Amino acid sequence: MFGKLTRVCAATLIAFSIPATAHGPKADIPADQQAFLDTCKPWDEWDKPAPPFEIYRDTYYVGTCGIGAILITDDEGHVLIDSGTAAGAEIVMANVTALGFNLSDVRYLLYSHEHFDHVGGMAKLQRATNAVVVASSTAEPVLTSGKDSPQDPQHGMHDPFEGVAVGRIMASGDVLQLGDTTIRAIKTPGHSPGAMSWRWQECKERCETIVYADSLSPISRDDYRFSDQPDYVAAFRAGLVALGREECTIVLTPHPSHSRMIRRMQAGQLIENAPGARPCASYAGRKLLNLETRLADEALNP
Repeated sequence: MFGKLTRVCAATLIAFSIPATAHGPKADIPADQQAFLDTCKPWDEWDKPAPPFEIYRDTYYVGTCGIGAILITDDEGHVLIDSGTAAGAEIVMANVTALGFNLSDVRYLLYSHEHFDHVGGMAKLQRATNAVVVASSTAEPVLTSGKDSPQDPQHGMHDPFEGVAVGRIMASGDVLQLGDTTIRAIKTPGHSPGAMSWRWQECKERCETIVYADSLSPISRDDYRFSDQPDYVAAFRAGLVALGREECTIVLTPHPSHSRMIRRMQAGQLIENAPGARPCASYAGRKLLNLETRLADEALNP
């Protein structure tokens, strides 16, 4: 069964992991993106200040150089995904303000996964915005207590953070509607038990589908073995398959370098909408390969 499922996953995702090559001249890099490129480098420091920039239409990057945070704006209010660390949240708030938006207009706070480097400043953001914190039922106890779950492969590796009250629980497929903005939840456990990814669409000259995909790296403490947790691995794979089926044209990640954001920006390809491009499938395929490599390594080193 293990081998059959692995082959099905590989056929579904890895076959689409080679990005299509865009033809014609590359577009000029927008000035706000160039400012980010001039400041930040791949795998940069988590709390290094970065200038904000427009991703597409009403979606903006407001995170640090090393940790992503995404602002989705609407006339009825805004949605902010991830806070960064407690220190990084100060940068996120400054970036939202620098773009001309009011923190008091943020209505919802979403997250990618329940580790301190991405939600450590969530309580600080909630106080500044009075927004509703949204979480999966699995992540809710961690966000509330500030302590990682014993089921987390990285349990004990991270510092605790200030807990925050969760105001809404969302499951995979649930939709958050705010004005004209529709955000759909995708359950993607693996890097953490309660991790979520998020999908929405922005339309300007054309419509682009954006997915903020979780890290999905099979990282753990030294004594943890994924192969000893078959149910967890099955859920990990299922989330990867669901993510890989998303027809996105822009993929963003909590650690920007997981989705090669800087490299794509430098090439003028932050948006990957060339015919045949499958950025979500490509990302999920790479992460599936990482998981299967980890399982193979455990099998060779019992």
